[in-house]
Amino acid sequence: MKDKKQVSLVYGRVKFVLLYCFIIIFAFPAGATLAGGKALLLATTTSTDNTGLLDYLVPYFTKATGIDLRWVAVGTGKALKLGRNCDVDVLLVHAPSAEKRYVSSGYGVERRQVMYNDFVIIGPAFDPAAIRGKSATDALVAIKRSKAAFISRGDNSGTHKKETRLWADAGVEIPEKQSWYVQTGQGMLATINIAAERKGYTLTDRGTYIKYSAGKGGKPPLVVLVQGDDRLRNQYSVMLVNYQRCPNVKQKKARAFANWLTGQQAQKLIADFRLLGKQLFIPNAK
Repeated sequence: MKDKKQVSLVYGRVKFVLLYCFIIIFAFPAGATLAGGKALLLATTTSTDNTGLLDYLVPYFTKATGIDLRWVAVGTGKALKLGRNCDVDVLLVHAPSAEKRYVSSGYGVERRQVMYNDFVIIGPAFDPAAIRGKSATDALVAIKRSKAAFISRGDNSGTHKKETRLWADAGVEIPEKQSWYVQTGQGMLATINIAAERKGYTLTDRGTYIKYSAGKGGKPPLVVLVQGDDRLRNQYSVMLVNYQRCPNVKQKKARAFANWLTGQQAQKLIADFRLLGKQLFIPNAK
């Protein structure tokens, strides 16, 4: 098991290097390969991309401002790293504690709330650990006790950070050495699919779950079993890369994006964005 976990860790690091190369070489067009290029470069979470939210919003932003926006979707930890390395201009992420540390360390500025949804714990309808209706922490304790499969992203994303916090709140050490605890090192949709294959549980943001459900014709093999816990709130915020540290970032364009995203038009568009008739994100810009 230890060898498998070491291989998984090495694989995860290699995958990030390959992803970083893809970002620099392919994801951004000529003239926009680094933060000094023409297009505004955004690092964001997989959930804003997987749900289709950015595909929906960006044409409105470009029409309103004339700014060409390109983005890469990674876990929040990797998005923050891209910001620290001055490789992007602006961030849209969902790990408030990590974001506040990022700002206090001088890497980011002008952090603003944009929207929120919530996290949910999903699993097979037959619910082998009997977690249905429990609090998030009680559910994790029950999963550990039953040794039912739990599939973690294990990628330092905002979702993974939330999961690790929930284990701590439950007074349980993260069961990384247990065979029933699987870390994928992948994005949310991939992790949900692995959980479905293993007939196990996972933590996901509700927006990505709705997208997953829509892809299954509204009849997904995994269902929401734990929700509504105050600990499961999922806040998204936008912040600029600190232009005093990264002089090549496009400060004015980044601020224009943040202003637009927290403005009346974008907030209404976010409120209107739905799949299966369900609202994926709730705007809450101040």
